[in-house]
Amino acid sequence: MWRRLQSLAGSLRDLGGCTRHNSVAAFTCQNPGGGDSDNSQRALRVDKGGRTMPFQAVRLYIQDHHVVMDNGTVQVTLSKPAGLVTGIRYDGIDNLLEVLNRETNRGYWDLHWNPPGGKGIFDVISGTSFRVVVENDEQVELSFTRMWDSLLEGKYIPLNIDKRFILLRGSSGFYSYAIYKHLQEWPGFDIGETRITFKLRKDMFQYMAIADNRQRLMPLPDDLLPGRCQTLAYPEAVILVNPELPELTGEVDDKYQYSCENKDNQVHGWICFKPLVGFWQITPSDEFRTAGPLKQNLTSHVGPTTLAMFHSSHYAGKDLVLSISPGEPWKKVFGPVFIYLNSASNGEDASFLWEDAKMQMMAEVQSWPYSFPVSEDFQKSEERGNVCGRLLVKDRNISDDYILASGAYVGLAPPGDVGSWQTECKDYQFWTRADENGCFSIKSICTGDYNLYAWVPGFLGDYRFDAIVNIISGCDMDMGDLVYEPPRDGPTLWEIGIPDRSAAEFYIPDPDPKFMNNLYANHPDRLALLGLTAQL
Repeated sequence: MWRRLQSLAGSLRDLGGCTRHNSVAAFTCQNPGGGDSDNSQRALRVDKGGRTMPFQAVRLYIQDHHVVMDNGTVQVTLSKPAGLVTGIRYDGIDNLLEVLNRETNRGYWDLHWNPPGGKGIFDVISGTSFRVVVENDEQVELSFTRMWDSLLEGKYIPLNIDKRFILLRGSSGFYSYAIYKHLQEWPGFDIGETRITFKLRKDMFQYMAIADNRQRLMPLPDDLLPGRCQTLAYPEAVILVNPELPELTGEVDDKYQYSCENKDNQVHGWICFKPLVGFWQITPSDEFRTAGPLKQNLTSHVGPTTLAMFHSSHYAGKDLVLSISPGEPWKKVFGPVFIYLNSASNGEDASFLWEDAKMQMMAEVQSWPYSFPVSEDFQKSEERGNVCGRLLVKDRNISDDYILASGAYVGLAPPGDVGSWQTECKDYQFWTRADENGCFSIKSICTGDYNLYAWVPGFLGDYRFDAIVNIISGCDMDMGDLVYEPPRDGPTLWEIGIPDRSAAEFYIPDPDPKFMNNLYANHPDRLALLGLTAQL
């Protein structure tokens, strides 16, 4: 079995180019939800014989303690009224989630919080009220809410939380988002982390993919048990002593090595080789993630576990804790994110599943902001605004002319100091990259007041446009030419490295062979191995 898995894993790593299959089971590049004009497209599919056939209408089944959404392709079961995902049926597999786990430990929203100055509390968010928001042939949207009052102080975070789940006709997956709301009269709190967690079947999903060059067969969860591994400086980092797959003996596994910057963290997940099925978490926008495009967040790791991270203080500590004070009203929509499922016929290359997932991710990105979420708190395209302009660099020590800010990162984030976007946790951020001429365009910005921030690879410092940028519904704002003057006390005499907010050009020494994760043995991001030295 393991030899076959290794052979299939090798074919995935060796894949060159971007090829996908046309098996009907894969449902490649579906349109996520472009409104009523797309209903006819979503209602049809093409079978393996090339015939056009109708997709099954979405159906909802309400039971005593569960509710089931079913569109004929995927069936999602949630506990009622808690709103925990207890089952995902797909491609003839009764449940993709770990059936050995309790229903409360399969698929759920969670957060880690504390009262100001208090101890941390891990909370799997369980709803206390259930309602059907939309139910028709094209779409089902469900709401699971937990309301707060003073009797719950100290037990639950002072938030009203509304978790939503959506299933569309013809969709090979489902969507989820949530609205968090804090009223002015409520006590304050700190949030260190909030996310969606899915725990898949360990007997099926053993190959993880988070990028073209970050894929591997993973240890089993039992490999992390006492006697099977040696714990290093912290519980998540272990040396595999007696893993199920002997070739992993002596390697290090550490979930933090699979982290990814927000800007690159758009699709990741797992592949089952028998049958060929993929489980993918797709994040179509970074607007609801905290701390900007360079913030590192967890992705997938041994479990097999897949995470949709919205906020975390990982790698930064208290500077990235989301703190809401008493008397401070606050509301934010996290998501929607898409859980995408695909499959291939026996004999097809498993690498198609990863390529197809990337193409589906691009389709989701192009469809943002979605038209189908019902909550008024999620602004639709026509309610948002757009900003464009050009960024130039003025540095007379390099050139007497303005320098085009090629490849600059330009974004709108809440008003603050220069560079404050890097620790901003409460509201939304909207980022793009300038073209080779420094021209930028940021689309679909939620209404509100922002500062415009930027930084330019190759130049020190951060740019902030001092005036408040007020976005109203339907606006198209041309900011014209903006000029950034990098901090400088004189001409450059010598320079080590490039100010591009990466360490790509630095020499990375070989790691101690005793602390090796072979995923990074010949990887351009070998920096991930620097922590795996004797001090662990």
